[in-house]
Amino acid sequence: MTEPGSGSRRRPLYVSATRQHVGKTTTSLALVAGLQKRVGKVGFMKPVGQKSLRVREDVGDENEIGQEVSCDKDAVLVKKHFGLDHLRYQDMSPVLIPKGYTKDYVDGKISQNQQQSQVLNSYHRIAQASNVVVCEGTGHVAVGSCVDASNAQVAAWLGARMVLVANGGLGHALDELELNRVFCQKYNVEIAGVIINKVMPDKYEQTKHYLTKALRERWGPDIPLLGLIPDRPFLGCPAIADLEKMLQGSQLISGQAHRYRHFTIQRDLNLVATSLEVFLGNVHTRDGNRTLYVSHASRHEILLGFLMEAQRLQRQQPSKQWESAMIVTGCEDYTPCTQVLEMVKQFGDSPPVLLALQSTAKVLEELHNYTPKLYVEDGHRVDTAILHYQDYIDFDLLLERTLDDNGNNNNDDDDVKTIMQQ
Repeated sequence: MTEPGSGSRRRPLYVSATRQHVGKTTTSLALVAGLQKRVGKVGFMKPVGQKSLRVREDVGDENEIGQEVSCDKDAVLVKKHFGLDHLRYQDMSPVLIPKGYTKDYVDGKISQNQQQSQVLNSYHRIAQASNVVVCEGTGHVAVGSCVDASNAQVAAWLGARMVLVANGGLGHALDELELNRVFCQKYNVEIAGVIINKVMPDKYEQTKHYLTKALRERWGPDIPLLGLIPDRPFLGCPAIADLEKMLQGSQLISGQAHRYRHFTIQRDLNLVATSLEVFLGNVHTRDGNRTLYVSHASRHEILLGFLMEAQRLQRQQPSKQWESAMIVTGCEDYTPCTQVLEMVKQFGDSPPVLLALQSTAKVLEELHNYTPKLYVEDGHRVDTAILHYQDYIDFDLLLERTLDDNGNNNNDDDDVKTIMQQ
C-alpha cells in the first residue's frame, strides 16, 4: 500500500468509451474496486458530467458540510458505493453541462479557461488525498467538443492516460477503437490500454487472440489489451425501478418491496391481448415465475385476474414467491377504475403494478430500446457487475500504465500546478 497523496505522482486513468451504452460506468466501478485492493485510497471524478443529482456535501469544513450541491449521478454512485469519505462531491463533479450550457459557452458567458481551472483544481485536491485517480468520461472521446472540453481535451489537461472501452466483436470494435484513438492523438493523449465488454462467451478465446494480435500489429506493444469481459445478460436486465424512471410520468402503485426485481425483456415480456380465460391459464401455467405482463388500462379484468392469481399462489404455496409484475399502459387517455386501483393498493404483499401514461405500442418500443443504467440503490446489480468484471482485468498491467515510461511514479503534479497558474 502506498501513502495517500501518491495519486499526484501517478498518471491518472481516464475511462472513455467508443460510443454510448458500452459499459463505461461498470468498467469504472470495477477499476475503482480492483485498485482499492491494491493501492488503498482511490480517487474518482467525472470531470464533465451531464445528468446530476442534488446531494448534501459530507466532506469539507464546517461551512461546506451539509450544503446541498449538484453532482453527476455516476460520481454519486461511486462515492456512496465505495464510501469515498476522503472526497468532496464538488471535486468529483467539477463541471456540469445542463440544458442551455452550450449556448452560454458559444455566447462567451463561460470560457474554456474557467472549465479547465475547475477541473484541475478539483483533480489536484483529489490526487493529494488518493493513491491513484480514476476519471470517467462522458460517451466517446469527442463528446464535449461543443464546449472545448471533450474527453480527450480534459485527459490532456490532466496528463491522464486513456482507457478505451468498446463492445465485443472484432471488426466493429477495431473500427471504433481506431476512430477514438485518432482523436486522442490530436491532443497528444496517451492510451493506457483497451477493455472490451460483452464478449460472447463461446468466442472468448478466439476474440482475445485476434484482438491482442490486431492491437499489437496496428498500435504496437505500448497499447495493450487490459481486459476482455464475457457477456453477462443479467447486467442488461432492467428492474421495475428502471422502468419507472424510463417511462416518464409512470407510477409504481404496489410492490414497492420488489422494485429492484430484474426482468429479461427478450424472455420475460408478455403482451396480454387475449381473453381473461386464456390469460389466467397462462399465469397459472407459469405459476408466478418471473414474467413482465403488459396490459391496457381498459382491461380491468386482466389486472384483477393478475392479483387473484398472486393471492391464490400465496395461499397454496406460502413458501413460493410471486415474481411476476404488470405494466398497465394507456393511463393518460384511459383512467383506470378507481375501485380496482384501491384493491391493488390494499392487496397484502402486492406484486409490482406500474401505471404508464404511454400507449401500449410506445411502452413496448421503449422497453425493447432501453439500456438500463446502474444506480446506487440497486446494490445487488452493482456488486454483481463489479465481481464479474474484476476477474477479467489485468490490474497489475493497469497500474504499470499509471507510471511514466521509465517505470517511475510520474510527478505530473508539477505540470498540473503550472497549468493552474496560467
